[in-house]
Amino acid sequence: MRRMMMKYRTLGNTELEVSILSFGASSLGSVFGEIDESEGIRTVYEAIDLGINFIDVSPYYGLTKAETVLGKAIKNIPRDKFILSTKAGRYGENDFDFSSKRIIKSVDESLTRLQTDYIDILHLHDIEFVSLDQIIHESIPTLLELKKAGKIRFIGISGLPLKIFKVVSEQVPLDTILSYCHYTLNNTGLLTIEEEMRNKGIGIINASPLSMGLLTKKGPPDWHPASDEIKRVCRQAVQFCEEQGVAIEKLAVQFAVANDRIPTTLVGTANPKHIARNVAWIEEPIDMELVNQVREILKPIDQKIWLSGRKENN
Repeated sequence: MRRMMMKYRTLGNTELEVSILSFGASSLGSVFGEIDESEGIRTVYEAIDLGINFIDVSPYYGLTKAETVLGKAIKNIPRDKFILSTKAGRYGENDFDFSSKRIIKSVDESLTRLQTDYIDILHLHDIEFVSLDQIIHESIPTLLELKKAGKIRFIGISGLPLKIFKVVSEQVPLDTILSYCHYTLNNTGLLTIEEEMRNKGIGIINASPLSMGLLTKKGPPDWHPASDEIKRVCRQAVQFCEEQGVAIEKLAVQFAVANDRIPTTLVGTANPKHIARNVAWIEEPIDMELVNQVREILKPIDQKIWLSGRKENN
């Protein structure tokens, strides 16, 4: 029995009704530290039980481990209970292949690992690392063929630079985009393209509301690509929230899901208690006075981001 009332929004022109908080399955691949597989599977069950119906994964996460663990979980869940998104094109830290042949093979491999007959949304993963000409003229046409074949229902692209979404969507049809670190307390750059995407019927999926650890008490991992200035200002905001007796993680998740122009926000965890806590947070009213104070601290770095991929794609 569902314990809380989840809200849902329509994802662009797909007619998919997605939960405003969705499940990022990267953690199932031990991306953020070793996990207990059975606990990871329980986390998926908990997410579904709490009304989360959108799950995102990739063969890149844990070098196929995340898809494998997720497949073990969802094989026991009725297929109409969740919307499944995975990716193609990125397979390792520096392993990119967006060729038609590899995408077709990748989708078949993902279907096997995920133990399902179809993928609801297939995103090309981190396209800023390759030529966008290939994405436009080879990769997207391949996805359209897979769509006709019934292996995938909708197609999209993912990556960090906002420029890639504008360039690609101007030349080929897209159903969705997956953007990360661009609708957070410290960076609302996603809003600069939101209207354009909406007018094209493209559904926006927001990821990493904690800015890959910048907006956490623990702080970002050593490998985080943000500048020293971004890290310093985010730390000031974290400390301010601590002084107010509020976890910045809570405020960040609440802020991300509050905007009805952003259909869904992905959060990743392999801990059932953490997913339940995240859902509980979004049930509580957001303290807008505190949000405004935190946003004022973060104002010097709003829309500041780091380079990712090829220079011309940023």
